[in-house]
Amino acid sequence: MAVVLIDALPKYISAEEHRNLVASTPASFSDIPPVLRHKEENVSVTLDPALDTFSAEDAANGTLYVIESHLVFMSATGRGFQVEYPRITLHAISRGEKGPSIYCQLDDTVDANANAEPQNDEDEVSDMRELSILPKDPSALEPIFEALSYCASLHPDPGAEDEMDDDDDAFVDPNEFETFNGDHDQELSEVGRVRSDFLNNSRFAPY
Repeated sequence: MAVVLIDALPKYISAEEHRNLVASTPASFSDIPPVLRHKEENVSVTLDPALDTFSAEDAANGTLYVIESHLVFMSATGRGFQVEYPRITLHAISRGEKGPSIYCQLDDTVDANANAEPQNDEDEVSDMRELSILPKDPSALEPIFEALSYCASLHPDPGAEDEMDDDDDAFVDPNEFETFNGDHDQELSEVGRVRSDFLNNSRFAPY
């Protein structure tokens, strides 16, 4: 599942704390906690389809944490959730009728295993969940979007690189990518633009 419920924040440090730790030459850089790239209070969220275990009250108001390891929403009720960046297949700024927001498509498939049966097209559609992040301050959209884009870039899809290595010509199946179902009021992220290009060009042309 893309959305994991939590009742406590994951460990993180500020960018300044990270610089100081790196400058001190720690025994192991891998032990350094992930960096908080943006924190936004007074945020509401919507999930579609909704989670039975995360109520409308939980989603009504809270704080968003864009951490290098996870995207985290912690509600004023004390409940929250986190999402790993590889699960975010698309993120965009939306300025639609519901108001300014960050729109995300999440890959909600269950982790594959050897005994899993192949899914049909209808299953694939149901395995996508939509997340909308609505800050009370509309000017927060850009910094949230930039931080989210940066953190997502730290977590490239390992499967994509393996597929590229399998064939020098690197043909890409457009069905491997989530399609952008927004409208002209939603601005694609750089990742979203690249994935949208794949849908229109079956052959990948490297730089």
